[in-house]
Amino acid sequence: MTQPARFTFDVDMGRRRPEARPAPRGVPEDEVERRIAEARQQAYAEGMKAGEQNAAAMAEQTLASAAATLATDAARASEALDTAIKAHLSSAVELAASVGRKLALHLIARNPTAELEALLAECLTGLDGAPHLVIRCNPELADAMREKAEQHIRSAGFAGRLIVMGDPEIRIGDGRLEWVDGGLVRDISQVSGAIDASIRNYLQASQAVQNEEQEP
Repeated sequence: MTQPARFTFDVDMGRRRPEARPAPRGVPEDEVERRIAEARQQAYAEGMKAGEQNAAAMAEQTLASAAATLATDAARASEALDTAIKAHLSSAVELAASVGRKLALHLIARNPTAELEALLAECLTGLDGAPHLVIRCNPELADAMREKAEQHIRSAGFAGRLIVMGDPEIRIGDGRLEWVDGGLVRDISQVSGAIDASIRNYLQASQAVQNEEQEP
């Protein structure tokens, strides 16, 4: 039987060396590198995915904003085009009317009795048996109009009395023809007013057509 060791007082218990613990089992270096590489690859993939999603979202927002801006610009351009067309149409019609008025005034200045002669020729065809015919015109045209009227009356065979009266309130080129049961009037201002009314009606009708075409 083995005898226990005897305790001797010369042993220093404070200097007794602790028992060594077993060293932890280490991870191989290649395994560490592999795991680091996997972590880097996963982080890179997640970063790429997040970047792509962010880029797609930004692209959608940019596209939506661009589409909205384009739609707004297109609407403004269409409205501006319609306004320009309307303005050009109105200007063109008014210019044509202005040219027509100036041309009419020029023709009247060259032949101031022409309009009254046309009225006279028109009424003589229906004046059979009328006792008289009265022509009212500007005093400056009275003598010339009397001479022209006498020629027309002889040609038409009118047997009634001819009366030519100067009226200072009648402008040159205007005049009135009167007989027992009728009469004719030539008033350039009334004709001009009728032309202006026709122009307004035409422009309003054109605008109404454009509005109907623009409605969805």
